[in-house]
Amino acid sequence: MAVLTAGLLAFPRAVPNIAGRPGSLLESFLPWLGAVVVVLLGSALWRRSAIALLALLLPVAAWTYQFGGLLPPGATGGARGLVVVQHNVSDTNTDPAGTARALADAEPDLIALAELVPPALPVYAAALAPEYPHHVVRGTVGLWSKYPLTGTRLLDIKPRGITEAWSRGLRTVVSTPHGDIAAYVAHLPSIRVSATGLRSARRDESAVLLGEAVAAERLGTVILLGDLNGTVDDRGLIPLTSQLNVAERGFAFSFPAPFPVARIDQVMARSATVDHIRTLPATGSDHLPVAARITLG
Repeated sequence: MAVLTAGLLAFPRAVPNIAGRPGSLLESFLPWLGAVVVVLLGSALWRRSAIALLALLLPVAAWTYQFGGLLPPGATGGARGLVVVQHNVSDTNTDPAGTARALADAEPDLIALAELVPPALPVYAAALAPEYPHHVVRGTVGLWSKYPLTGTRLLDIKPRGITEAWSRGLRTVVSTPHGDIAAYVAHLPSIRVSATGLRSARRDESAVLLGEAVAAERLGTVILLGDLNGTVDDRGLIPLTSQLNVAERGFAFSFPAPFPVARIDQVMARSATVDHIRTLPATGSDHLPVAARITLG
């Protein structure tokens, strides 16, 4: 069991994404294989087995190699930095004003929101306007900024097979004191975990479309904020993680809010470093907000 756990940690992509997508399912919860090590340690101590204890060094080393770098505190960042917040505010959130205040309390430069619904939109706009005078909304996603926004356009990331109105992506240019940045806000389709495995085909298709849009971006510096319904280890997000930097520090498990087991709310960047990512206190959403420090250049 120790050798198997170490193998899965070190080579998760050896598990194929056949029916049920077991590979992506494993990758979505990969850090939690560390819990298996704890169980095996108890078993080894109970059996008083020196061989079992030695075998545990394999998964411990594999886990440390994969995730140990996320544990130390993140860099505080220099002058060329931004603080950003990403939050799926939930279309059933009964306290949008309180949610907006909670996000603003983190004092970010940018706030990206997903699952914006028409009745709540004016509430968010009014609550954030004093500190974030610039904002754009396309469909159910939006971006609030301390800096001017220009060149906003809708992103077509709708998978085939969805016939109803569906608009979950935007691109805009943020004119920061450090130069122009292309900001992308996206909410990829939900995945479902069932007895037959992981259903993520639409999420994967939307990730490909979003990856193509980012690859075609002419501005050098790009920041992607979104509920991507996948972890950075999930191979379904390779169209994005293959060309964007992910957080160097922090686990920031964001979903589900009562007992978060995975970070599916992401901050990624090109020509910039995501120094550290963390969760913020719970709001009226089923997701936790995430805040990240980004160093530009």
